[in-house]
Amino acid sequence: MLSHWLEKLQMTDLSRVVDDPAVWAPIHRIAGTLDKALPELFAPDYDQRLEAARQRLRSED
Repeated sequence: MLSHWLEKLQMTDLSRVVDDPAVWAPIHRIAGTLDKALPELFAPDYDQRLEAARQRLRSED
């Protein structure tokens, strides 16, 4: 979930969401690290895995 959210965040105008440019580099670095560490992101069933994760996280509320 975090990786997906970070990817969406990077696709937006970061200045609209994060007002301090000093934070942008770490956001990109964290996202890149997750991309390298999580091969599941490139699995053919990624969308189903992402939805299952959403459901698991929502049920903990």
